[in-house]
Amino acid sequence: MAVESDLLSSPPPPAVDEKSAKALQFIEEMTRNTDSVQEKVLAEILSQNAETEYLKRFGLNGATDRDTFKSKVPVVTYEDLLPDIQRIANGDRSPILCSHPISEFLTSSGTSAGERKLMPTIHEEMDRRQLLYSLLMPVMNQYVPDLDKGKALHFLFIKAETQTPSGLVARPVLTSYYKSEQFKKRPFDPYNVLTSPNEAILCPDSFQSMYTQMLCGLIMRHEVLRLGVVFASGLLRAIRFLQLNWQQLAHDISTGTLNPKITDPSIKECMSKILKPDPELADFITKECSGENWERIIPRIWPNTKYLEVIVTGAMAQYIPTLDYYSGGLPKPCTMYASSECYFGLNLKPMSEPSEVSYTIMPNMGYFEFLPHDDSSPITLSRDSPPRLVELSDVEAGKYYELILTTYSGLCRYRVGDILQMKQSCKKAIENASELLKEFNTSVVEYTSFADTKSIPGHYVIYWELLMKDSSYPPTNEVLNKCCLVMEESLNSVYRQGRNADNSIGPLEIRVVKNGTFEELMDYAISRGASINQYKVPRCVSFTP
Repeated sequence: MAVESDLLSSPPPPAVDEKSAKALQFIEEMTRNTDSVQEKVLAEILSQNAETEYLKRFGLNGATDRDTFKSKVPVVTYEDLLPDIQRIANGDRSPILCSHPISEFLTSSGTSAGERKLMPTIHEEMDRRQLLYSLLMPVMNQYVPDLDKGKALHFLFIKAETQTPSGLVARPVLTSYYKSEQFKKRPFDPYNVLTSPNEAILCPDSFQSMYTQMLCGLIMRHEVLRLGVVFASGLLRAIRFLQLNWQQLAHDISTGTLNPKITDPSIKECMSKILKPDPELADFITKECSGENWERIIPRIWPNTKYLEVIVTGAMAQYIPTLDYYSGGLPKPCTMYASSECYFGLNLKPMSEPSEVSYTIMPNMGYFEFLPHDDSSPITLSRDSPPRLVELSDVEAGKYYELILTTYSGLCRYRVGDILQMKQSCKKAIENASELLKEFNTSVVEYTSFADTKSIPGHYVIYWELLMKDSSYPPTNEVLNKCCLVMEESLNSVYRQGRNADNSIGPLEIRVVKNGTFEELMDYAISRGASINQYKVPRCVSFTP
């Protein structure tokens, strides 16, 4: 994933409507004056939070300039801030990190740097998130015409929220947004009409929510112009859901009656206005879904789909072949870059190939610094010798950086944990090994790893779930053994030394699991409180599947 700091040198053709034109003009103004916007944003943040305990701790004394800020305020991690965050969670309402009242905690997915985190936020941040959302479709309209002539089938979910001892809620950022007045009472926008009713999106029961959203998507199948989920893995979950539930869905459509498992009163009321008997549509769904061949199932059911709106960068890139199988190779634009800590920016070339995705950081969203990253000479951060960080306007194309963030909510020089453009050794090893599966029309759709220490020496077990287009011609054991060798050759030098020189690591093992195993893993995670929107398959597990 690359990050760009200013507007594209060759922008697409002008917008065709006034609203889009204003949005694109705003993007240009922000990115043309990146450094001055960043200077203003930092001054606003430091002025707003000048009386906070945190900034007083480092002797800023009301200063709002960059040089003073950088010389006095250290670069920190979540662990450094945890005592202050715990005080807020336990009920301390004094201005510890932010002068504005903390409105809630946003829970991270725990996938950028490990454990789930509580990120304090304020009401004003919702307006900044809404602003970034409002810029997405004006950019997309430059590349895909007539998106105002239909609807979006976006599978959107909330997670049941928890409360901290202070009474402040803790929930994922998307749950916060979908429950906000900005979302629930959003004005009509012909470019953002959803097939899913709010009642389905806001239902905390994941089965009832998914079932209703899928049912509405099927009923309105000719109106659907784009399909979307936050992560690519979520769209595959939706396809799997259709595979498991198409018979009941077809029955509901044929009879005009709702599945008795749907008990949410608000869903039942809204579906009574949407669901009408349509035997012809039910017969069509039965015909398409009853066979074994699910190749191109998305355009077969939703024939007017122009693209899939999913994140397929980073760890999600492994799902691209499977998405291509189900979609017939539909474009997969990644529209924005965001996290629980901050919404960062958007993709100004959304129709580019996933491997070429770059995001333009919007300088009005927060104050951004970048720590140069080099695997060969890692930087050790210390408060005594702070590292030299690069300004947003000075980042260089093609280089690797760790993002350092300062927000209006009170995070100061916070290490997000994302390494922009970071290569992933295990992912590449699996990609190399899976090349051997192509002659069997087979691909790896999901994987995780387990360090088996019961054997001597210990060894790594890689669990694969495979998609076989021809189940009568599966990969042979000989080929799977060769996959093990290719993976070992593709792993880094530390692994190879332990494997070959030290004999401290035993032979790598690949185990193929039954189809649906990773679906069950996700169900297990959701049952223990994980968010559907933010869930990512763990790439290392502490117990065997």
